[in-house]
Amino acid sequence: MTERVPVDFWFDPFCPYAWMTSRWLLEVEKVRPIEPRWHVMSLTVLNEDKDVSREYREAVSLALGPVRVVAAVQGKYGSETVGRLYTELGVRLHNRGGIGRPAELRETVEEALEAAGLDRGFAEAMESKEFDEALRASHDDGIGRVGQEVGTPVISVEGVAFFGPVVSPAPKGEEAAKLWDGVRLVAGIDGFFELKRSRTRPPIFD
Repeated sequence: MTERVPVDFWFDPFCPYAWMTSRWLLEVEKVRPIEPRWHVMSLTVLNEDKDVSREYREAVSLALGPVRVVAAVQGKYGSETVGRLYTELGVRLHNRGGIGRPAELRETVEEALEAAGLDRGFAEAMESKEFDEALRASHDDGIGRVGQEVGTPVISVEGVAFFGPVVSPAPKGEEAAKLWDGVRLVAGIDGFFELKRSRTRPPIFD
């Protein structure tokens, strides 16, 4: 069997584009010998010293609770468990519109924990600073590879790290593989830094 290449992926569960990139990466795993490894980062931490709108700051402040829960799980279990929880969180927050119901966020997190085979008690971390140091360490590990000018997701493979790709919807099958091959190609060119165009469609969850 071909040895799988580790691909480290940093995410904030609240980010819809990180969610779609993660689903793309799982599609890539089906057709390329890669092994996703899941790590938490935080939009709250990323933007704490930046000049952003009040509305955006309020939105990302809500994200801190689920991020703390993922950090708590990351501290006790391995990457596979973190990835499983991320899937359950993402389905509820994005595909089922949970982000639009902040009053129900604690219940959403508890449901995701249970669906991932984890103790609902991890939800207590939402209101605790116990795991903030570990959260920041994981965040700094990811963002330190690409710089403060970008956000989530961050991907690192074989010593090359990059932000994105930002896609909507997430490609599947051979389309996913084709995008992966292209991203790896340009990311591996010394001196290559950026390709970008304005987004013309919202997140498409399917």
